[in-house]
Amino acid sequence: MNEFFQQLTNGLAVGGIYALVALGYTMVYGVLKLINFAHGDLFTIGAYFGLTLLASGGLAAGLPPAAAVALALLLVLLMVAALGVALERVAYRPLRKANRLSAVVSALGASIMLQNAVMLVYGARFYVYPEELRPSLALHVFGLSVPVMRLVVIVGSVLLMLALYAFIHRTRMGAAIRAVAIDQGAARLMGINVDRVISLVFFLGAGLGGAAGVMVGMYYGQIDFTMGWTYGLKAFTAAILGGIGNIPGAMLGGLLLGVIEALGASYLAMAWKDAIAFLVLILILIIRPTGLLGERVADKL
Repeated sequence: MNEFFQQLTNGLAVGGIYALVALGYTMVYGVLKLINFAHGDLFTIGAYFGLTLLASGGLAAGLPPAAAVALALLLVLLMVAALGVALERVAYRPLRKANRLSAVVSALGASIMLQNAVMLVYGARFYVYPEELRPSLALHVFGLSVPVMRLVVIVGSVLLMLALYAFIHRTRMGAAIRAVAIDQGAARLMGINVDRVISLVFFLGAGLGGAAGVMVGMYYGQIDFTMGWTYGLKAFTAAILGGIGNIPGAMLGGLLLGVIEALGASYLAMAWKDAIAFLVLILILIIRPTGLLGERVADKL
């Protein structure tokens, strides 16, 4: 049981990261019916921005470690969010009235460009987050030893997800996002600035992805310029697992995928963890093609 709960907490931490990235995919799809293939690379840029601020930006020198990491997380969220808005203006808005294939090609091109830009700026080697900023303490509860960093990732990801859910369902801008997801034409007739709402969706999704990148750097300690492909694919899988375009579904899918991977790696084999996760996805889609929650965006965004 001790091993089970160890892997369960590990899966929840990894799943929280998947869920944060999956929210970017599902929100953009909900509003534009577009898969933003460059979203995983925004996640990578967030990880590198966090490293730059903490290792070279001087944040770690003048602040306590917890405060430095929290400030870096906030700054990265805002910077990557702004980059996401710029990406929408340059790569997607000019093609909004074109066929969907043009937008997909543009998304793939943006992904390749961002990945290679990171490689050219930072190099192709692995980078390591400052060890002194990553707490090595563990919390002992009922004989279970849980690293503090794991709890920080779980709590941080859950708080960000709850904040997004509250924003979508408790604010006027959140209502505008839901209205645009239902019918853009009707939303325009009601006086909603659709372009501003779409920019806000990219702002929120990219920001959460950037924050997830910092969490990965803090949790695992090292990053590389290709990590966006792996995490982007897993997050996209999580979004489909929960129901693409469904915000609670993306949260549930991410957490579930992380737990499945962790338990599969522990009880079967590490080499099979990806295969197990995708096998579960295939089985669920055979039984329920719309995903676990499965509601349409227009009903349940």
